[in-house]
Order: sequence, then C-alpha cells, then structure tokens
Amino acid sequence: MSKKKKIIIAVIIAILAIAIIVGIVVAVKMNGKSAAADSGVYAQKVSDVMYSSGTVDKYSGVVEAADSLDIKTDAEKTVKDILVAEGDEVQVGTPLFTYDTDELSAKRDSAALELEGLNNTLSGYDAQITQLTNEKKSASKDQQLDYTLQIQQVQTQQKQTQYDIASKQAEIAKYDESINNATVTSTMVGMVKKINENQSADQSDSAFMTIISTGDYRVKGTIDEQSYYYSGLSEGMSVIVRSRVDDTKTWMGTISKVDTENPQKDNNNGYYSDDSSTETASKYNFYIQLASSEDMLLGQHVFIEPDYGQSEIKEGIWIDESYIVQDDGDAYVWVMNSKNKLEKRTVELGDYDADLAMYEIKSGLSEDDYIVWASDDLYEGEAAQTWEEYLENGGGDEMIDDGMFDTSVDDEMLYDTEGGSFDEEGMTDEGMVDDGSMDDGAVDDGSAEAEVQ
Repeated sequence: MSKKKKIIIAVIIAILAIAIIVGIVVAVKMNGKSAAADSGVYAQKVSDVMYSSGTVDKYSGVVEAADSLDIKTDAEKTVKDILVAEGDEVQVGTPLFTYDTDELSAKRDSAALELEGLNNTLSGYDAQITQLTNEKKSASKDQQLDYTLQIQQVQTQQKQTQYDIASKQAEIAKYDESINNATVTSTMVGMVKKINENQSADQSDSAFMTIISTGDYRVKGTIDEQSYYYSGLSEGMSVIVRSRVDDTKTWMGTISKVDTENPQKDNNNGYYSDDSSTETASKYNFYIQLASSEDMLLGQHVFIEPDYGQSEIKEGIWIDESYIVQDDGDAYVWVMNSKNKLEKRTVELGDYDADLAMYEIKSGLSEDDYIVWASDDLYEGEAAQTWEEYLENGGGDEMIDDGMFDTSVDDEMLYDTEGGSFDEEGMTDEGMVDDGSMDDGAVDDGSAEAEVQ
C-alpha cells in the first residue's frame, strides 16, 4: 500500500472517530435533558413555602352597605314630586319626595262638614232630652214609663253621635298631619340607591325608595349547603377579607350572621342545580362585621377565609406538615442536594400550629434549601429539579397546542356576579375557591372554594 493511501485512510478513520465522539456527547446531553424534563419530582425553595398553607378555604364575598333604609309610600296618597335622584347623597332631614295634598285637602274639608253635621245632631239630641224630661214631670203615672223609654232611646242615639264625632275628629287630625307632613325626609346619612318611580298596585308592599348608608360597610359572603356543613362557619368566628386584585391587602372582621333561614332563590324554586347532574343545593348568605372598612369600595368583590392566624408572620422557619416525615420519634424532610438528587435530611421540630397545620423547624434546614413534598414513592438518589429548571429543560412543551385550550369561553362562563359556573381567580360553582389544596388527586366536593370582583 502506498504512503498516500495510508494517509487518506488515517484521515478517514480520524473523521469517523470524531463523529462518533460528537454523537455520543450529543446523545448523552439530549438524554440528560430529556430525563430532566421527564422528572416528576419538583423541589421548592424553603423561603418560598414558609408560612404557605393550602388548607384554608376561601369564599366569595361582596362589599355592601352595613345599613339601609326602605321607604314605602302611603297607599292612600299620591306621590307628587320626587326631589332626589339615584346616586344622590342625603343627610338626616334631606327632602326626598312630596305627596299631592289637593286630594287630602278635599277629603279634610268633606270630613269637617260631616263633623259639623254631627255636632248639630248632638245639639238636637240634647234639646230633645231636655224637653222629654220636662214633659215627664207633668205626665200621669201611666205615661211616665213611656217618657222614660223615649229618653233612654234618645240618650243611646246621643252616645253613638258622640262616638261618631270623636272618630271624625281623629280622621281630620290625620288629614291635617298628612297635609302638614306632605314632604318625606331622610332619617339617615347615605346615598339613594334605588327609586321605584313606576311602582304598580301589586308592588305596594315593596320599597318606593331605598337609601344605603355610606362609609360604613359590611361584607356579604355566599356558601352552598354542602360546603357549609363542613366549613365550620359560625357567628363570632374571626375571618380575613382579602382583595381579589392584591392578595396582600386584607381587612379583619367577624361573622355577625349566617342566614340559613333564607336561601338564595333562582328559577329552580329556590335551589341551585348543577347542569351536569340532577342534584340541587341551596346557597346561603353570611355577613361580616368589619373592624375597619378603610380603602374599601361599595360593590367590591373579595375573598373571605377563616382566620387561623395565617396572616401573622412567625419568627423562624415554619413549613406545612406535609413536607415532614416522622418515623419512630425522628423527623426528616426530602431535600434536593447540590447534585439535584434527593436525600433525607433530619430536622429538629419546634412548636406546632394546629390551626395552620405547620411545624417550626429549629435546626437542620435553611431558607435557601430546596425541599420536596413528602410522599411514599420518594427515594434517596432520585433525580429532582426546580420548576424553573423543568421548563428550561423543555418540560411542558407537550402541553402546548394539544387542544386543551381550544374551547372558547365567554365572559359569562368566566365571571358570574350571581355565583354561577366560574368566575375569575378559580371560582367554582359551589361558592368556594380552589386555592390549590385540591391537587394531587383530591376530589373537589365544593368544600375548598371565593367575586370576592
């Protein structure tokens, strides 16, 4: 073999060797990337999960006036002039509307004429009794009994007329009062919410005008009957009212009433039904008395959650008990080490908060460590990663354009002010918000829900 051929063969072998090495390196990297993306163990930084509890249920609520005034009209009177409009602010004594007094004046004049006639009749009876009494004195014994009966008869008529006069005087006094008070005024500081100008005869029992107090708010929450059974909500319970647009903005309050005697009504005879089944459930309102309503807006929708102390920042490291495994008196957590592998880390437990189901970690864990939610299928040496790494490694690509999000959803499906199907922030149709505690295969029975808007 010539020297030239040997050189060519050597070059070819070198090229093939380089290609094989590059292929192996690429395959290893791709396999590592694929393995990382396929890993189902995700670790979270301790500082991110401290004080975070997924077991607190949230309910929907709306800010409303703490007090309101319903003003009904007198069925015997006609409204002449309305002096305010919806949205107007009123003070105590502000004129709201006036009655037509022309008809009242006419009735008062007619009653006065009738009273005059009754007084004349009474005077006639007085004169008649005087005359009969005088005639009786000069009458024979046989005629005196007859005069006595006549006098008693006139006296009876006299008493009836006196009663009629008193009744007529009371009627006139009522007309006078109505005429003098033809202008109806507000008895509270507030805002005119509604005016029923076209009130019909069959609406005579409803309010003609409604005034709501301003600056003094309460929160009205909603809960379905199944959720209420397991919720533990009761009068006097402390709650946290949380803004829907800024969950760091909160107000403290107390449940003042749970109105289970007046279920909300719709077109299903007072019951709400799920279209996917034939089962129906009543929904009830409950009310929150606020310690302060500063920065609240009338009509604002909020979240309501029982106050178990979750708003108080504890000193030290506190984590949910679901991260901790206790075995024969020892406690450990699953930590992702520097090699992205799981290892057991023994920790020293401190105090336990039963309301929040959280433990204090006195030693063995730092805020910079990454831990994994404990489960029976974890093992030491198992690959783990953060969620950010999962995405960087290509994880989640299979979720894109797979038809999951092709269904068009209109505004009514996403947001229902009456507590219907779904609304923003994960509202369910059971009057509660899924705040994440329903994951890992848990069945959503409506016990874990929020407008809340």
